[in-house]
Order: sequence, then structure tokens, then C-alpha cells
Amino acid sequence: MSFLRYGEYKDSGARWLGRVPTSWTVKALKHVFTVVGGSTPKSEVADYWDGEHVWVTPADLSGLRGFEIIESSRRITTAGLASCGTNLVPAESIVLSTRAPIGSLAIAGTSLCTNQGCKSLVRKGNGNSRFYAYLLSVAGDELNLRGRGTTFLELSADALGAFEVVEPKPEEQDAIATFLDCETAKIDALVEEQRRLIELLKEKRQAVISRAVTKGLNPNVPMKDSGVEWLGEVPAHWQTSRLANLYSDTDERGNADLPVLTVSIHDGVSDDELDEADMDRKVTRSDDKTKYKRVAPGDLVYNMMRAWQGGFGSVTVDGMVSPAYVVARPRTEFPTSFVERVLRTPNAIEEMRGRSRGVTDFRLRLYWEEFKNIVVPLPPKEEVESIVKHLEASERSVANTISAAEDCIAILQERRSALISAAVTGKIDVRRLARQPEGAAA
Repeated sequence: MSFLRYGEYKDSGARWLGRVPTSWTVKALKHVFTVVGGSTPKSEVADYWDGEHVWVTPADLSGLRGFEIIESSRRITTAGLASCGTNLVPAESIVLSTRAPIGSLAIAGTSLCTNQGCKSLVRKGNGNSRFYAYLLSVAGDELNLRGRGTTFLELSADALGAFEVVEPKPEEQDAIATFLDCETAKIDALVEEQRRLIELLKEKRQAVISRAVTKGLNPNVPMKDSGVEWLGEVPAHWQTSRLANLYSDTDERGNADLPVLTVSIHDGVSDDELDEADMDRKVTRSDDKTKYKRVAPGDLVYNMMRAWQGGFGSVTVDGMVSPAYVVARPRTEFPTSFVERVLRTPNAIEEMRGRSRGVTDFRLRLYWEEFKNIVVPLPPKEEVESIVKHLEASERSVANTISAAEDCIAILQERRSALISAAVTGKIDVRRLARQPEGAAA
């Protein structure tokens, strides 16, 4: 699609806007909208909560698909509204997150109020809320530059009100918003297709792994009942074994020369030391590193509190892990990488969850005495090698396709942002395109 430009431009006086059409006005946001702050009722007063009024927080705006917001994670009552001095704003108001991360926004699809982490923009005249929502959606970096604070950035009502924006004629605002509604919907549909593709690829990858490590690669091989409910049938020539026959619980102490590794629910055991920032954030450290547990290649390590979520993995390098982890050392030469793949199947994850102890999911712990009794399949050595080789090739192929889809999403999102920015700052003239029937533009 080719785009025209406006006939004449002028300097807007605002760095982020650049040159704008000469017919457009540049003014402070407070001259277009009334800035309304938010507040929070006292959390300990039950009568203030779970009432009839939508009460928006920055978390409600984060990751929102589309512009409209009609619900919030919590509501407040009329008494709660009165108690904290905040105000309801009408539908079509713009709700903006003004605490880090500054810039998430939505258009109110109903009357609502916000907490102090958001501010609402209530139209003073007949400005198009969708136009200004698009404009502010590409102004995040500029809004963050105006934030102040030491603990977290916050954009004040005065700073937001003084933020310079453009004001085209109302009919131009309508035309630009209509054009962007159409074009961003097309881009969003393409992005959603790529996201669905990624999810399908992940499901396929898991299905391929689950099938291969529990049923083998030959669909015609004779099967037998494993005698284990979660495992079901396995190839007739395979063996099964409790993990206790394959591993022993070990508590060998580490030393300061070894790297500190961690266990991720997504990536298993790291193969190098965490940097200082990650160490402080992810690992509860002791000044005495001899309290850490030593690990060696082939060990199976798991986090007792997160094993049922995937917090385990096979070790590939010499290192140390937190004393809170369980370290299982091989008794045999059966490859731990295969056992890890078995334990990552959905049925095995559920088996580990069922064996974990605790009154809530948050407190579940999988102790060695329960973990060691989990039964896993044991294919012959040469078959294990074939399965692992097959899965590695399959995983590479899926990973490459997912990476390509993620790159496509990034390009589409960049295109979306660039198109919005060009349209709302007048770098392109879309008035003619907004009036044409769909498919008529060249």
C-alpha cells in the first residue's frame, strides 16, 4: 500500500512529534482532556471491596488485547469509592498506567475508576478517544522520560497534562482512527496466526517427545501393560524400573572453585554460573559455599518445591547447586537426559504432583522418599540412542520454526507501531484511504 503525504508541514516544537501538517494544532494534553487521578480504598475494610464499580490497576492494563477495558481483577463498592476520594470516569475515557511501566492504556468501555497507579483522561470536547489512544500508544518512551521517582517511576498529573500532543480537525481524527482500526486489525490477525502456530508447534513437540520416550519409535511394535497407571502400555521388550534403582540421593559438598548452577522449570539445569544480578535474584546464597551441594555430569537434580512444575534436569557440567535441591547420582549408565525427557511428559508431571506433599500448590514439596518410587521405562541402550537422536532432530526443526514465527511477530509488531506513529503524527495522509471501500486502495 502506498501512502500520500500532506501538502505542507511545520515544526511542532515537540521533539517526539517532529514536523506535523500545518493545519494541525499542537497543544498540551490538559487542553484536550481532563486528567483524573485514582486511589485505593482501605484493604482491611471488607465493605469497600467486591462491589459494583470497575477499579482498574496497571496490572489490568498490562497485556490487554485491544483498546477496550470493561472489567478489572477487583471491583470496589460505592462506599469504597467515596472513602478514598477517587471518581468514576465515563465510558470513552482513556485509562493510562502512570507508574512503571508507564504507558499501558485502554479505552473505558464502561464507567470506571482506577487506583493511584493509573490516571484517566476525560474528553473536554468532541475529540476521538481512539485517535488519542493510538497517539499515546506510541508515546511510551516519551512518557517514561517524564516520570520521576527513586523507588519506581511515576508520571504526575501535571507532567501528563503538560505533555504535548497534536489536535487535527475532528473529521481527520475520525478518519485516522478508522484507518488504523482496519489496518491494525489485519496485522493483529496475522500476529495471532503466528502465536497459534507457535502453540501448536509446542503441543506437537510435547506429543512427539511423550510418544517416543514412553512408546518408542515403531508404531507396530508389540505392547505390554507396564503395571504403572500413569505410564500405561510400553513396548513388550522394554523394561521398567523405580528411580531408586537408577539413582541414589547424594549430599556431597561443593567448594568455592565450582560454578553455582540453578534449575529452571523451562530450561532444566544451567550449564554455567549465574552472574551476580541473577544470583541475587534467583538463588538464596550462603557466604559459606561449602554448604552447597556438588553436582557432576549425569546427575539428576530437582527443586523439591517446583519439581511438579518442571523444576528439574540433568547436569552436564561440574558445579554446585542450592542446598534446597535434591541431587540424585546415577547408579547405572542409563542416560539421565532420557530420564529427564520421560519426567517432562504431562503424565509424569502429574505423577510428581500427586506424590508431592503440602496443603496447597504453593507449599507442595516432592521429597526423595516419594520421588525414588516413581517408575520409568527403560528401552535397550541402542534404542535409547535412536530415540534421543530422533528427538534432537525433531526439536531442532520445531525450534527453528518457532524462531521464524517469533521473528515474524516482531516484524509485524514493528510495522504496526511504525504505521500508527506515521498516521497519528501526520507523516502520512490516510484520509482518502479511510473513506475507500476495503480492498480499493492501491
